[in-house]
Amino acid sequence: MTLFVDMDEVLADTYGAHLELYKEEHGVQLNLSDCNGKEAWQCVPKEHSKQMMNHAWQVGFFRDLDLIKDSREVMAELDKKYEVYIASAAMQFPNSLKEKSDWLDEFFPFIPWERRVLCGHKFILKGDILIDDRAYNLESFDGRSIMFTSPHNTNTNGFERANSWNEIADKLL
Repeated sequence: MTLFVDMDEVLADTYGAHLELYKEEHGVQLNLSDCNGKEAWQCVPKEHSKQMMNHAWQVGFFRDLDLIKDSREVMAELDKKYEVYIASAAMQFPNSLKEKSDWLDEFFPFIPWERRVLCGHKFILKGDILIDDRAYNLESFDGRSIMFTSPHNTNTNGFERANSWNEIADKLL
């Protein structure tokens, strides 16, 4: 069986990186619970939202992301049972393609470059299971769709949901 796994907000903590950069820039620690149902840039004063949206354009943003808790360990087990592919929209931000590839080399070396789909739209994916945090990616997928919880999607319904990598393990291992 083929399993596609998204990177941002599923394996890599982009949301947390936005909040950390905002703290460095403005000295304000945002509370994740105040961000439920919102994009990170919607959690800051309007005059700061564009600056937050621009984080993803900064050199090093995607290279320096933290792992989502337990993702590496569960992915290693999933890789023994499934044909696992990383599927990430990496074309929007010029630096992200190389940075995401380097990040995967460091944290998920057992997923070779041949099983990394760094693309634009994910509607091209054909497989059995997709784990993603974005409804628009899951809606167009013909197989089993699992929404990985992130602050921005807490109010999104209509998908099988996993709140952690331990829940993914319970569902798929």
